[in-house]
Amino acid sequence: MRKFVVIGLGNFGFYLAKSLFDEGKEVIGVDLNKERVQRLKDVCSYAVAGDAIDKSVLESIGIERDDVVIVSLGTNISASVLVTLYLKDLKIENIYVKIISEDHGRALEKIGATEVIFPERDMAKKLAETLLSPNLLDYLPLSEEYSIVEIAPPKEFIGKTLAELRLRRKHNITILAVRGVIPEEITMNPDGAFMVKDSDILIALGKPEDIQKIKT
Repeated sequence: MRKFVVIGLGNFGFYLAKSLFDEGKEVIGVDLNKERVQRLKDVCSYAVAGDAIDKSVLESIGIERDDVVIVSLGTNISASVLVTLYLKDLKIENIYVKIISEDHGRALEKIGATEVIFPERDMAKKLAETLLSPNLLDYLPLSEEYSIVEIAPPKEFIGKTLAELRLRRKHNITILAVRGVIPEEITMNPDGAFMVKDSDILIALGKPEDIQKIKT
């Protein structure tokens, strides 16, 4: 079973490691700060006190090619770049790095990071979507243009069929599924005869600007 290795146990690294461990995954935490390691040791598989910019520390952990490594070293840009280079040297295929700026992310992508994570940007975007669409319950960006969202139906949707709403024609939105709350059930790929209830949650695919047009 592949491991998840979290390098850097500040708030982001700590809660990520704990969440993965709570889901039953094997999680290794690494940090130079012994207090952070002590804090994590009861909520992960094991935690290591060591400096990740020392390549021998990374080698000693026994990271394997298909393990997932998350690098979260705060504002220390040079350290995150160096650790990513070392991980590439070790042939690690799945390297996720927390960044603090767009330029930081560009540099890491050029040296081989699988994906960069910019929590402040990503959470700000998600909050903006929620504020712009009060009936938006969850938001999953698929690309620069399209997202999948969970949305509470506006009042004018209640009691109407999907055929009557003509969401694809009028708003360029496709309903992939409907999650009923009362009773609890999921209807996949509902047809035009499906009538929307006030207890339904619509799972929709579309462009963010189109989804905003159907907010309450």
